[in-house]
Amino acid sequence: MKFAISSKGDPISNSIMQKMKTYLIDFQLEYDEDCPDIVISVGGDGTLLYAFHRYRSRLDKTAFIGVHTGHLGFYADWVPDEIEKLVIAIAKTPYQIVEYPILEVIIRHNDGGREARYLALNECTVKSIEGTLVMDVEIKGQMFETFRGDGLCMSTPSGSTAYNKALGGAILHPSLRAIQLAEMASINNRVFRTIGSPLILPEHHTCMLKPVNDVDFQITIDHLTLLHKDVKSIQCRVASENVRFARFKPFPFWKRVRDSFVGDIER
Repeated sequence: MKFAISSKGDPISNSIMQKMKTYLIDFQLEYDEDCPDIVISVGGDGTLLYAFHRYRSRLDKTAFIGVHTGHLGFYADWVPDEIEKLVIAIAKTPYQIVEYPILEVIIRHNDGGREARYLALNECTVKSIEGTLVMDVEIKGQMFETFRGDGLCMSTPSGSTAYNKALGGAILHPSLRAIQLAEMASINNRVFRTIGSPLILPEHHTCMLKPVNDVDFQITIDHLTLLHKDVKSIQCRVASENVRFARFKPFPFWKRVRDSFVGDIER
């Protein structure tokens, strides 16, 4: 089996990376950064996002494992004290593959040129370069509303605990094949009106954002910030690809949510 390791870059993460690399090679596994079967992310959720985008062309062949060296994260099953246990599991134990849906974003331009396609593990956000964002929102080919406000966020179930939650969106279990549209500071008065609530769309529904006036936008794809000019439309839907995680033990999602946002409650 071939493996690669992505590190956050701090001394602790780098030390763990080197230790795991040495151990796994001793177990006759092959280190291959180009075509790995497993990618081990050592750091935080941001480190795993980086690894996801680095290997986005191999999502059907590569599975991810998260080792967290900071605060509790949603993409990390393992902590530094469990490194030896993890190495033995990777080398000796058949692992379960768990697949979660991701977001496909297609940006088309008015000049009719080549469209840009992106995949997001967490979310895509759209904001105007200057002033208020004004977008027509179409769902499944039908006009739904004209949004006016600071911006829009389209998230995956895996990413629903990130920026989406800060915007008042719902937390979705990552096994659900859906995407969620959340508003950023929408304008609602006697003249302008939006739904004002997050929308959860199933995988067979496509959301299309079409500019009403401005055509230049700041668009984020997870941790990447992009500037797209002369935009005709932004299409969002559940991608045909999935992200794959290698699991050697149960992943208690709702316990992770509780530990991250509620914690122990004294009675």
